[in-house]
Amino acid sequence: MGWFALAAIAAVSLGLMLLLRLPKTVVGFAGAALMLGATGYALQGQPTLPASPANPEKPVDVADEELVKMRQQMFGRFQYSDSYFFIADALSRSGDERAAAQAMLGGVRSAPDSLPLWTGFAFATAGADGAMSPTARMAFRRAHMLNPEHPGPYFYEGLAQIRAGNLAAARPLWIQALRVSPRNAPWRENIALRLVLLDRFVAMQASGQGMPR
Repeated sequence: MGWFALAAIAAVSLGLMLLLRLPKTVVGFAGAALMLGATGYALQGQPTLPASPANPEKPVDVADEELVKMRQQMFGRFQYSDSYFFIADALSRSGDERAAAQAMLGGVRSAPDSLPLWTGFAFATAGADGAMSPTARMAFRRAHMLNPEHPGPYFYEGLAQIRAGNLAAARPLWIQALRVSPRNAPWRENIALRLVLLDRFVAMQASGQGMPR
């Protein structure tokens, strides 16, 4: 089943990139990444095995990889939304946050009731705008409406708030993400740790110590 899912994701991803008229360099990069991922699957029998970076001088961002892992845990793997996330991830890593948001916009237009896609669109839009813009807020509200008891939108909205510099706004969102998460959820420890670090940083800011070195 893994091979069929991998082949389907690859076909849909490349088709979407052509449909969205993305630059040839992005299409080439994404195609190479898909091939490397397939090779990793063949060698290890594990579709989660990360591919080697195409450019050895630009290592994979561990933080980004952790977020991808959490996203897959929260929303599942081998979903319709995976193709759009794959494109958006590639664009974001290339530094084109606006194009990443546009890719996710294409996703919500094709699947207007998709919780993962609305969450991804909201997060990508906040990143492209450099703030919690009205569009990003609207998209997060839509995600919450689709499933008020899902931790994903709360977690990513909190992360978007932090990246926008709104630390105080992030804490209640992450607390809510923990509240609605199952006790045995694999992402609970990650969110709890982020909450502890957030509280420590806010406390250090209040005491005038600033960011620890």
